[in-house]
Amino acid sequence: MKTKVIAILGVAANIVLLVVKLIVGFLGNSHAMIADGFNSAGDVFASFMTYAGNRIASKPEDEDHPYGHGKAEYIFSLIISFSMMLICLQIFTSAAGSILHREALEFSWWLLGVAIFTIITKLSLYLYARKANQQMENLLVTANAEDHRNDIFVTSATLLGILFSQLGVYWMDGLAGIGISVWIGYTGVRIFMSSYHVLMDTDMDERLKAEITEAISTVEGVDHIDHLTSRPVGIRRLVIVKVSVCCEMTLHESHGVAARIREKLHSMKNIQDTVVHINPVDPV
Repeated sequence: MKTKVIAILGVAANIVLLVVKLIVGFLGNSHAMIADGFNSAGDVFASFMTYAGNRIASKPEDEDHPYGHGKAEYIFSLIISFSMMLICLQIFTSAAGSILHREALEFSWWLLGVAIFTIITKLSLYLYARKANQQMENLLVTANAEDHRNDIFVTSATLLGILFSQLGVYWMDGLAGIGISVWIGYTGVRIFMSSYHVLMDTDMDERLKAEITEAISTVEGVDHIDHLTSRPVGIRRLVIVKVSVCCEMTLHESHGVAARIREKLHSMKNIQDTVVHINPVDPV
């Protein structure tokens, strides 16, 4: 529910900011403000993708999707990352051209007011999304919160360009636009890599692997771990583990070991499900 609210608030706020920034930016010939406006257009798209992705990802498991629809979050995050990289290229080209052609913005209090209003709005949205994400750990909400945070820095660069224009530094506005484009591109690449690793079924990181290994090693009856791997299931993981137990154990006792391993791992917040394979080992 909170993800839905975050997405709707993001869409509504960014539509308003998009219209205001582009109108004021074109009237004032501010490439930084225009770039900021296109960034808001990307934010509208990102917020819509957050809403759509969450609707699919929140569906329960069914016959065709026994582990649910969680990977939809990563697919939609991937789409968001592509849109960010395209916006980055468009903004960079425009801003660099303004410096080469020595174009200067026309200062106005409207430019200044829109920049300050944007910073206040985005700070409020960022704090709300961050608080919600601390409770949910949702990649889409994370991407949305980081996008709001990035907008604070982006518009601060725009504000810097506006203020320097008063001092006759014509190239600062274009430079701010270039800085904005680089920041958007960096964020897009980072979101892309996070989504890519999950969609390509990358194994768990060493920190989580060490935690799981330690947890399994404490289970009574486990002689040693033969193999441990995992695959992502939405924002959580399916753990596949092979352990050795004493060959003199009964079938019932060895199944009890497997049950204790599953119970131990399922208490960890990162684990969705566990598959345990038992191997016999001769007692020393």
